[in-house]
Amino acid sequence: MKIWIDADACPRVIKEILFRASARLRVPVCLVANKPLTRHETGLVTSILVEGGFDVADDYIAAHASPADLVITADIPLAARVVANGGVALDPRGELYTEENVGERLSIRDLMMELRSGGLIQGGPAQFGMADRQRFASSLDRLLTRMVRGERPI
Repeated sequence: MKIWIDADACPRVIKEILFRASARLRVPVCLVANKPLTRHETGLVTSILVEGGFDVADDYIAAHASPADLVITADIPLAARVVANGGVALDPRGELYTEENVGERLSIRDLMMELRSGGLIQGGPAQFGMADRQRFASSLDRLLTRMVRGERPI
């Protein structure tokens, strides 16, 4: 089992929660980004620097993550690919992507992009806050407990 992080947009506080969980459970973490990342002092954490470009990091994660791995991403199309391949994906706000919800989330994302591009609405998701951080930590703990035991989280 490995934890993959779509690291370009993942909040630092979420990465820190993941590093602590990795150390506690001895689960390797791999950060994937198209810009250089801060080095980490544990052998459990590795970084992959991919070329710049649209969805290059996502493509790398989708190609290398196995169904036994956990992918952390706010990118709904990447989450949809992971779930379609039998994998597990969690967003940085603590919501588990499932076969039941990822299609709906993808449709809502596409609709919101259309509305923004048409000038009908402005802005994006709410600012990341303490409740999001706590929800993520709780969801991560539940997921990892099940996954380390070899159980399916859903």
